[in-house]
Amino acid sequence: MSQRIIPCVLIAATFAVSCGGEKKPAADTPAAAAAPASPATPSGGPYTPDPGGKVIPVELITDGVGNYFKPAEITAKRGDVVRYTLKVGVHNVHFLPDSNPGKSGYPQGPSELLQLPGQTYDVKVSFDPGTYYFQCDPHAALGMKGHLVVQ
Repeated sequence: MSQRIIPCVLIAATFAVSCGGEKKPAADTPAAAAAPASPATPSGGPYTPDPGGKVIPVELITDGVGNYFKPAEITAKRGDVVRYTLKVGVHNVHFLPDSNPGKSGYPQGPSELLQLPGQTYDVKVSFDPGTYYFQCDPHAALGMKGHLVVQ
């Protein structure tokens, strides 16, 4: 009986490895043009603020209180950089189109998952004044949402 199990296990293992290939974005999507990111800084920076601009820190946290952005409300001006930094947990940052109707210029698509404490994701504020809503996709249902007010 063990002679039958070994070939089945080998076939299953071969199938699993061959099906786990790299996923590539379609050539016509903005993500396809982006360079691969280093593990320390997933795509989204680091960016430098424009002259007179500043870096605005936002922490991504999981603790006894829950999963949240600190602060969850950010006020920025054009030329500033919002730097999302992972403190604890596994999080991403996603400005959803359906939460930002009629707006453009914000990051299209979610950031990569930040998994190591200290990893960052930068958003260069170059979009029009208004309020832009974002969330952490894995924890949105748990209330991990925020908004960026651009003056």
